[in-house]
Amino acid sequence: MGETLAGTGTLVRLGLRRDRWLLSLWILGFAAMAGSSASAGAGLFPDVASRIAAAETINATASMVALFGRVYDPTSLGALSMIKYTAFMTAVLAVLMVFVTIRHTRADEESGQLELLSGGRLGRNAPLAAALVISFGASLVLGLASGGALAATGLPAAGSFAFGLGWAATGMAFSAVAGLGAQLTTSARAATGLGVIVIAITYVLRAVGDLAQPGPSALSWLSPIGWNQQIRAYAGDNWWVLFLPLALCAALVPVTFFLRARRDLGAGLGEQRPGPAHGSLQGVWDLAVRLQFRMLAAWAVAVVLFGVVIGSLAGNVSQFLTSPNSQDLMKKLGGAQALTDAFMAAEIAIMGILAAAYGLGAVNHLRSEETAGHTEALLGTATTRARWATSHYVAALGGVALLMLLTGLSVGVGAGLALHDGSQVGRITLASLAQIPAAWVITSMALAIFGWAPRLTTAVWGLLVVFIALGEFGVLWNAPQWLMDLSPFQHSPLLPVGSGGVVSLVALIVTACVLAALGYAGWSRRDLTA
Repeated sequence: MGETLAGTGTLVRLGLRRDRWLLSLWILGFAAMAGSSASAGAGLFPDVASRIAAAETINATASMVALFGRVYDPTSLGALSMIKYTAFMTAVLAVLMVFVTIRHTRADEESGQLELLSGGRLGRNAPLAAALVISFGASLVLGLASGGALAATGLPAAGSFAFGLGWAATGMAFSAVAGLGAQLTTSARAATGLGVIVIAITYVLRAVGDLAQPGPSALSWLSPIGWNQQIRAYAGDNWWVLFLPLALCAALVPVTFFLRARRDLGAGLGEQRPGPAHGSLQGVWDLAVRLQFRMLAAWAVAVVLFGVVIGSLAGNVSQFLTSPNSQDLMKKLGGAQALTDAFMAAEIAIMGILAAAYGLGAVNHLRSEETAGHTEALLGTATTRARWATSHYVAALGGVALLMLLTGLSVGVGAGLALHDGSQVGRITLASLAQIPAAWVITSMALAIFGWAPRLTTAVWGLLVVFIALGEFGVLWNAPQWLMDLSPFQHSPLLPVGSGGVVSLVALIVTACVLAALGYAGWSRRDLTA
């Protein structure tokens, strides 16, 4: 057994060096979000009466329960302040850990890096063991940092670390799921997609289970995300629930190593189906669309479902935010006069950030195709450098635009039904489309980095985290305006959208064009890199 793990320590050090910025920024981001939310909660709900009123509104609103879960102690400031992060941000953390685990297992196999490393003294199980050590360790550090940040705001230490360790245990559980998926599939995209599908299913199970009366039903107990909720941090602190995700890890990890021992490097347990005898792709444009279509379709379905749920909350905003402080804060975050408009604007802005994340991932196909050697083969044909890069870049821009269009339509329909006002569809769709240029700036930034410093393409994810933190918590942190203005999302017009936002939109589009031009200039001058 020791021989099969030879070189694990070396791979762990290599992996931590590769992900030092990615993991550091995400860990700090999660801890900062948790601490800022706890600090804001004290101002939003200053007394027990305001907490009880808000908790009762949440628990009585089916769409809000499905999205965030239930508040199990209406008098607890911590339980109410962290309601948005107990389920939703747990799912985001799960996606992060799936990405990290797949990156160091199936992605490295697909790129040929593990085959090269295996020429030295590297055990068969070392890459998988190293990936799990990195993802498990990152989950634990993130949980402890978040628990410490919560305790520093004055919340009870027991509840704070129960919450943080819940994040840690859930991240470990989905890392184990991703490790298993890496053995079943033959590509990093398929393994990542499988992991995201599992996360989506568990989130839906939790949502349906939480909707049961009095709740939760057995379905919530079938979901690792539901387990995190049932820890009930600040509302009883059920420490024993932490053993459930750890037990899942203990069950899946040996199975994962067992399957790894029974497949060849680069192969999967499932047979890869051969394609048609005659290809239907007409060029690099068709290829770019084919490579991104499935992921875009999955994002589109998620956006529509999430949008309808968000829109349906429009009729309950005034009941939820009863204190003057909470209404004032929501207006500041949303930038609108009416409370409902402010709420919808803030949620649409979040969807714009998610669309930017899709665009960033889509344009980073350029780098993954280059490292896999596919770009070199394509450029050996009549395909030019500019045409190949444009195919992926335009596909990413188009995907962002489509997602924001679907966001506007779905949120608008949900709000229209909730408010009995059909005009909401048009105005919310317009506000959603106004978020596209900011997302295009992020996408173009990734292209610029690809053109000049391709090995730093993952660093753009760190910049996205910084922009998210400035947008979400800049007001709470009293950050200087010049610093907040560095975020492209800061310049997107919100509800109600008027003619005054045209200048900002034009400036964002020009910025995106300049960044894209820089990217093309760098790409045309540099050599291909592995």
